[in-house]
Amino acid sequence: MQARYGPADALASLTARMKGAGTAPALFLFTDPQRTPDPAAAARALPPGSGVIYRHFGKAGRAEEAAALAETARDHGLTLLIAADPELANTVGATGVHWPEWALPRARRVVTNRFAVNSAAAHTPLALRRAAAAGMDFAFISPVFETRSASARRSLGVFRVRALARESSIPLYALGGLNPHNAKRLENSGLSGIGAMDALNEA
Repeated sequence: MQARYGPADALASLTARMKGAGTAPALFLFTDPQRTPDPAAAARALPPGSGVIYRHFGKAGRAEEAAALAETARDHGLTLLIAADPELANTVGATGVHWPEWALPRARRVVTNRFAVNSAAAHTPLALRRAAAAGMDFAFISPVFETRSASARRSLGVFRVRALARESSIPLYALGGLNPHNAKRLENSGLSGIGAMDALNEA
């Protein structure tokens, strides 16, 4: 029986031509409490060497869910970052922390070298500068394309993202509305990688 070639494989193939940021992979799955009912299962569907950013938003049972996800990450060679929760990241032995834009002031107060990888979310050039000042290893710029997220801003578009990748002092990843079709437009853009939610959760 021929193996199924799905969205995760297509995105992994595209990001194989991106360099990632330091020790971080070029492809990240973003979880969501509503859209990712089983983060560990979603992680197991990723190609080895990918990354996962666990966003729990205060969800009940997050400690147990994060522990299961951390075990899956270790078993499958994945990089696990916990969003906005260095305490939980330390407890489960995650690779690092992902800081939302609103949490960057706190990130500057946390000793970032406690973890191997620290990433940030950014929506503007100012936020990118703040991420760099906070010692982030790389940042996700979003939303690149239109997204279903209720909190999404106006999409930046490919040309703007390419310009930001050239101007940024830290490696830049694309996030927001990405799928195997539109992600091809980001090839040779200077980006270090991409993050995806729906395209990988639905895989």
